Amino acid sequence: MAETKDTLTNAVKKVKMRNLKVSMSKCSVLSYLAIKGNTRTFVKTANKCNITMGKDKLKRFEEMKHFPNVYQNLDFKNPGLINHQEQVVDLKGKWKKDHFKNDNPLTLELACGKGEYTLGLAQRQANRNFIGIDIKGARIHKGAKDALKDGLSNAAYLRTKIELLDEFFAPNEVQEIWIVFSDPFPKDRHAKHRLTAPNFLELYKKICSDDAIIHVKTDSELLFNYTMGVLDGSGMKYNVVERDIYRKGTAFPELTEIQTFYEKMHIEDGRNINYVQFKLFQ
Repeated sequence: MAETKDTLTNAVKKVKMRNLKVSMSKCSVLSYLAIKGNTRTFVKTANKCNITMGKDKLKRFEEMKHFPNVYQNLDFKNPGLINHQEQVVDLKGKWKKDHFKNDNPLTLELACGKGEYTLGLAQRQANRNFIGIDIKGARIHKGAKDALKDGLSNAAYLRTKIELLDEFFAPNEVQEIWIVFSDPFPKDRHAKHRLTAPNFLELYKKICSDDAIIHVKTDSELLFNYTMGVLDGSGMKYNVVERDIYRKGTAFPELTEIQTFYEKMHIEDGRNINYVQFKLFQ
């Protein structure tokens, strides 16, 4: 036990020397080592601490580092983006020009998971740019890989915390946001972490254009009702409200044609899927 603790402590010290804000958890340290490509240190630390990580996950970490459509923020305290060439890049206000090489409208999918909506929307709307954003690299891997396989130059992925959006996007840079099956954070004391909480809506205003549209799709009655309450309380008007879209139908085919991994399970469980569309600025 002493050796295990010392090994992890030393690994954490090495990480903190790079001014990274990480916890003392095994996953935090090992994830960092895997992302940075320190394979020898990773294996040594994992072996001493009796930690097992599947070969597939290690392969995904390594593979994703070289995806030209993926950018990773490895330092939440001092945000910055690393591209597939392991270079620090500044894309704030320049996503359309420097990455997508066009001037098409920009859509974000927040807490994108495996990126099903980013991928599905990009396939349907070639005249828009899409970026899936999530903190979990293993999740992003699938969507990013599928986008490359399908030749979708209008789909990219960003690994970072949602709270840091304004570090990577400039005012008026974003024209649309999708929030699909995000964590409802059922406990009241965690309400501020819901992606439709007032603090997040204020964050979105910092990066969105005046005509930006927000889409929220969820199986959580709690999150849906909470969102409606926030909108009513702030005087925001919603354009569309559709409840139980699989039973009652929807005016937007993409809502039922594009299904996330978890959504398929929710449908099998018979849960209601609700949708609301609104504008940040009236």
